[in-house]
Amino acid sequence: MENYLPIIWVALGVALLLFLNMKVKLNSVLALLISAIFVGIANGLTLPDVIASVKAGFGGTLGSLAIIIGFGAVLGKLMVDSGAAQRVATTLLTKFGVKYVQWAILLVGSIFGISVFYEVAFIILAPLVVSIAIEAKTPFLRLGMTMVAAATMAHSIFPPQPGPVALVDAYGADMGMVYILGLLVVIPAVICAGIILPRLLKNLDRPVPTLLKKEKEFTEAEMPNFAVSLLVPLTPAIIITAATILNYFIKEGSTTHQIVNFFGSAEISMILAVLIAIYVFGIRVGRSMSDVMKSFSGAIEGIAMIVFIVGSGGAFKQIILDSGVGDAIANLMQNSSVSPLIMAWFITALIRIATGTGVVSAITAAGIVGPLMHTFDVNPVLMVLATAAGSNTITHVNDASFWLFKEYFGLSIKETFKTWGLLLFVNSIVGLGIVLLLSLFI
Repeated sequence: MENYLPIIWVALGVALLLFLNMKVKLNSVLALLISAIFVGIANGLTLPDVIASVKAGFGGTLGSLAIIIGFGAVLGKLMVDSGAAQRVATTLLTKFGVKYVQWAILLVGSIFGISVFYEVAFIILAPLVVSIAIEAKTPFLRLGMTMVAAATMAHSIFPPQPGPVALVDAYGADMGMVYILGLLVVIPAVICAGIILPRLLKNLDRPVPTLLKKEKEFTEAEMPNFAVSLLVPLTPAIIITAATILNYFIKEGSTTHQIVNFFGSAEISMILAVLIAIYVFGIRVGRSMSDVMKSFSGAIEGIAMIVFIVGSGGAFKQIILDSGVGDAIANLMQNSSVSPLIMAWFITALIRIATGTGVVSAITAAGIVGPLMHTFDVNPVLMVLATAAGSNTITHVNDASFWLFKEYFGLSIKETFKTWGLLLFVNSIVGLGIVLLLSLFI
């Protein structure tokens, strides 16, 4: 029983958080921090250690995400205020039609999911999705779910994202085959979660979030052209991908390597994209700098609460990690005789649910299952894909991305579970099912 205590306390902490947020109506920032402190103390962390974990989790999460979220919101706001988002929306609708626009979003979401960090993809694509939904006169949540399904699955499965790269190394898999077989897993998973599921769900018609509302309807002459409108938000993806490719040809630790990876970081590439957007979507189309800076400050003001909530979610996650929940789950599963693929998926899913972090869950599960690979008669590529599918499973209040989706789209916790949570669960289950099907032939 003692071995299960960390898991039990985390479950009670989540219950406390839901009570404070949904019943007491306490702000999510306070509810997350109170629940994090409760879990830490209940799991036996000393009071100084609880404070250290909260600070490390809050600061560590915002250290990696604050610039991305803030500047991503600025980029989206500049696109909305310049007509670039409307241009992308109208062009995609013209080319694909209302009937097939979900497929266009699925494709764009997948490209961003492979190319950049998930938070970057979400923040850049959210205003585009809302603009397309307004033009198509369809609920924006339906298209938002399509975008998230594609971006999260691609992000979880394909290198050069950190989770898949770590899994390829841990299992000794062939990276090329991960791409090839990964496509067979991703395509049906995102179709089920991103195309079919939103059509089955009801009550997706929600008011457009204030941050994403258009100030005006732009004329054809006022809007930037389509190529520019799409290329500017793709700038971080292009820079990061180029840096990843260049790293194969330059010596690690050299000056060139440092320069390439400086500009190829998510933070610097996002700053560069915003600077380009200030000129292309502002100065070049005749807006004054003070007017452009109003869009800038408006975006930051609109995103401030989201930043605090994401940081508090990071504090909760860190408390859970420091409480040894991952070790408790590992001990639970070590003597199991279940199929290696199902075991890898299940351990990863449990750790993802417990810690709220996809990369941590994937790497932790690989650390548990990887050393046993020599005892399994299973293709290492399938192990990578099963673990990756597990890292993309349903998440909840300890996941920063959960709060990003909730706050950005103006949803309640219940609505977020019904949309975000359900689509990730479908993504993960279908992904596992395809991996098991492939194991019959490979």
